[in-house]
Amino acid sequence: MPAKQTWMTWGKRVLTLLFIILIPALLYSLARNLDWNEVRDSLMAYKPSTLAIGLGIAACSYAVFASYDLLARAYTGHKLPARQVLPVAFVCYAFNLNFTTWVGGVALRYRLYGRLGLDNATITRILTLGLLTNWMGYMLVAGSVFALRQVQLPDNWAVGVTGLQLIGMAMLAVVAAYLLACGLAKRREWSIRGHEITLPSLRLALCQVALGGSNWLLMAALIWWLMPQEVFFPSVFGVLMISCVAGVVAHIPAGLGVLETVFLALLQGQLSQGNLVAALLGYRTLYYLIPLVIAVITYLVLEKRAKALRKQTETQPARP
Repeated sequence: MPAKQTWMTWGKRVLTLLFIILIPALLYSLARNLDWNEVRDSLMAYKPSTLAIGLGIAACSYAVFASYDLLARAYTGHKLPARQVLPVAFVCYAFNLNFTTWVGGVALRYRLYGRLGLDNATITRILTLGLLTNWMGYMLVAGSVFALRQVQLPDNWAVGVTGLQLIGMAMLAVVAAYLLACGLAKRREWSIRGHEITLPSLRLALCQVALGGSNWLLMAALIWWLMPQEVFFPSVFGVLMISCVAGVVAHIPAGLGVLETVFLALLQGQLSQGNLVAALLGYRTLYYLIPLVIAVITYLVLEKRAKALRKQTETQPARP
């Protein structure tokens, strides 16, 4: 057996072992750090119809996010059917939200897509397009809200309303530059450190921006829906955009504490602290915890199917 193949075989075994250890450890850590009584009380305060509609909004958001990987299928040209792509994307998104991008967005994607037969280069392109879709959509909708001064910052914040407006304009400029490059650039391919980067078509880039922006709007819509009184939606959306950046910078799994801190700081004049915390707990339950439970079950099913498929392949006689 060649040395390279031997290292790849051992690498896959080590990765498998890490997942066997890491995922239960992460789930245990999350369960231990949550106040389940508080989660239960926050949900009991809502009408069943409110929670049902909230779950519907969350489901729509996850469906939109999973569609990123369908765009990536068109971009890379791989032949996996949607019935295999969508469950993988859903599982990765749920783990990404709860356990950081490195676990859900990167490691889990390589493992699940690799077990479905895709090579690392294709998986890297899927991952890259998904990241671009997410953040180009973010820049479009967040940039619009910031540029229109829809978020009122406290006086003691260093950025200020004007500074945030300039940041929003810069975000919109980045989106415009990306779309122009996809539509007008004559050179479509670059090689960076041995990795080939190909610009998507303008049509695909427009789909990226539309899907990415829609997902962020649905996330904000869920928080807004769970708030007990009328709050200006663009304000809720703008605060969510700021809290997401703060969560990325803090690099805390699920942004625990970061989301709540930013919302309390920026909306304390519009809602009581108790109502705001209850809405955020409801949001975490509907958008993070319930999908995570479903994702864990789906992940186990995917692993079982991949194992059965591998055994079936190994038992088939070799073709002459």
